[in-house]
This record gives sequence, structure tokens and C-alpha cells, in this order.
Amino acid sequence: MSETSFPPGPLRSPLHDRHLALGAKFADFGGWSMPLQYAGVVEEHTAVRTAVGVFDVSHLGKATVEGPGAADLVNATLTNDLGRISPGRAQYTLCCDDETGGVVDDLIAYYRSDDEVLLVPNAANTAEVVRRLRTAAPEGVEVVDRHTELAVLAVQGPRAEAVLTAVGLPTSHSYMSFDEASYAGAPVTVCRTGYTGERGYEVLVGAEGAGALWDAILAAGEEHGIRPCGLGARDTLRTEMGYPLHGQDITVSVTPNEARLGWAVGWSKEAFWGREALLAEKEAGPRRWLFGLESTGRAIPRPHMTVSLTPDVLLGEITSGTFSPTLKKGIALALLSTSVNPEAEVGVDVRGRRETFRIRPLPFVDTSVKES
Repeated sequence: MSETSFPPGPLRSPLHDRHLALGAKFADFGGWSMPLQYAGVVEEHTAVRTAVGVFDVSHLGKATVEGPGAADLVNATLTNDLGRISPGRAQYTLCCDDETGGVVDDLIAYYRSDDEVLLVPNAANTAEVVRRLRTAAPEGVEVVDRHTELAVLAVQGPRAEAVLTAVGLPTSHSYMSFDEASYAGAPVTVCRTGYTGERGYEVLVGAEGAGALWDAILAAGEEHGIRPCGLGARDTLRTEMGYPLHGQDITVSVTPNEARLGWAVGWSKEAFWGREALLAEKEAGPRRWLFGLESTGRAIPRPHMTVSLTPDVLLGEITSGTFSPTLKKGIALALLSTSVNPEAEVGVDVRGRRETFRIRPLPFVDTSVKES
């Protein structure tokens, strides 16, 4: 199904009926009705930090770039340098606006071969990423939207490896790499990636095979304390890691330089969308950066709350804010003036009250995401 033939109304995961049976509460995510929580955000968050959780993230976009020169097209348009990796590895990268350098989307590229790259963008931005790539594609290279063809299950936490091993899937590959396998006759791609900061895997499987795999993961994980987790816990987990969320921390009005994502830009490449604008901004220095904020009291920050050095000196605003179940306090990401002292205390306007927060380095918590 292409992005132009989606039925009206919210899309549903192939696991929707299973989520209903588990008592999930649903919310809209990029046009999809997806589980927000089951037992509760804090319980699910804690399961991922201490044991293991499984998320249905089938709302994420899926698109393939196929044909002779597919990898060259991706490398000439998206920011990161595929030349840094080899087939069988994955890479975080950005689709930027060619004129402004603003972030159209952030995504993962799975480098299968020089003739095939699988892209996983955000749900709401899939159609735009596909459109831009199709416009740039040379003859013989096809960009195929596979948004509803594939399901994605994220198994995350210290016990994730044990669970997938029990299911019979490969788990020994290194961080940001993937392996091809099968489950119950269905092709499966097991990726050593995730959005929680814990050791984990994202498993791509055809929509028709998702139910059996979901059931097997829950059954194998029972002895390890597995919990089905909603996207509410996914948000608190990624915020603790300082991972940006498109539509909040990064947008087409925010550049990789401002979001401290310069590490995901292949600066020495001859071409990628936004290259000239981003090089000029890098040389001049951005006017704002993404900072981490931690409450010194009990205040819980939320997006769009203003941040000031003094009541009269505005620094910027919060882009993501939440209660950290791990730290038991409010934390936030905020786009602030680069002039601010990185060790300063600042004020956040929380419903009319000026609450004190301290700027602190990211991530907020130490995790095992890159352990081999």
C-alpha cells in the first residue's frame, strides 16, 4: 500500500487485537492508533531499565531504496556517510531541507547492499521522505513505501538478548548491525538498535507474521519479567537518554547543528541535502543548542514552557519535558541560547511559577546500549 492509498481514519497495527486483549490504552501517533500504556508508564519504563519490555512500533515508516546505485542515492541526499559502514550495518541519519538545513526527519538506514537500503523514518514523515527521494532518484532506482507491509517489534532491556535467543533469533551481532533470519517461516530482520538506551533489538517482520512472533516473545520473556510496553514509556526512556524526538526537539525549523547532531553529518561528503546551509552555520556557530535540564525541586516540565536566566532574560523554551521514573524528578530537553553557561541554574515557567532547574550534560542516566 502506498502513502497515497491509506484508508481514511487512523491506521492500526497488525497487533491491534492483541493490544486490546492486554488492556492497552491507545493514542494517535503519526496517524496510527497505537498503545500508549498497559499497566502504566512507570511500571513499563522500570521493566525496560531492569529486565525487559516489548514495544509494538509498527507505526514507524518503512521504505526501500532499490536498484543499481541505491546506496549512492541515499549517500548523496541524507546527511550521514554510508561509506563509514558496510553492508549488514545500520546508521542513524537525517533528511534535511536543501535550502535551510532544517531536519525534515531523522531515520535509520539499514545498508543491505549497494543495490538496496532499507529506511525507517518516523510515521508522520514517511510520505515526505519518500517523495523527496523519489524526486532525486535516477533512472533505475526505485523508492518503495512499505509502511504497512512490515511490523516492527522492539525488545529492549538487560534481558532482551536472553528472550530473543529463547525464541531462536540471532542476538550476537554488534551495536548498529543487523542479521537476517526467519520465524515460523516468515523472513525476519533482527537489528541491534533501539530508542531506550538499553541493550535491545528491533525486529522487522511481515505484517502477517507479527502476531505469532509477538506471542512467542511474550511467552519466552515471562521468566525474565517481560512487560508489554506502550509509547508513553518509550518517550520517558528516550528523554532520559537525551534522544531527540522529531516534531518536538528537531523539526524543519531546527538544524542538526542546533540539536547537537553534527556527529550524524558526513561533513567531508561532496553532497547531501542542506550541505551548504549547514556548513555555513557550523562555521558561524549556531545561535542555540539543545540542552538537558533537571529540576532542583518537584516541578514537572512540559514542552513550550519558557526558560529564562533571570525573569527579564529569556533563553528559549522546553522542547520535551517529563517526569523521570529513574531519577524521580522532572527532566527536559530545551533549545536555549548558546550564550548560557552550561553549568547555570535557570528558571522555567511552570504554569505561572518560576521553578529552578539546572543545566546538565546528556544523557540523564547511564545505560548499556552499546555493550557488546
